[in-house]
Amino acid sequence: MQISEITFDGPTPIDGYGPGFFRVAGKVHDGAILLSARGLVAWGGLDDSAAILELAALIDVVLVGTGAEMQFLPPQFRATLEAAGIGVEVMQTPSACRTYNILLSEGRRVAAALISI
Repeated sequence: MQISEITFDGPTPIDGYGPGFFRVAGKVHDGAILLSARGLVAWGGLDDSAAILELAALIDVVLVGTGAEMQFLPPQFRATLEAAGIGVEVMQTPSACRTYNILLSEGRRVAAALISI
């Protein structure tokens, strides 16, 4: 098996996460975050589609990490994002972190809206 190190030429990947926090670029951020090519901001959770809508011209898909367990999104939240042309993928936060880093390394136009575990 050949192992290749992933390199990131643009936006910053997620370094790690734990109970109540995320580590990005060596800095710890508490609570829910929204991460994209524009940078990292605090996110208001599943009631905050506005912050994601601001990224509509920059992203094709948002990965929504719903914490330790996968949850259904509020129908209006999903509908609002999809109406703006943003694809929505829902998964547990650990999976969303890994997927974000992989898509980022491929140069994809992706954002991650993450609820901490």
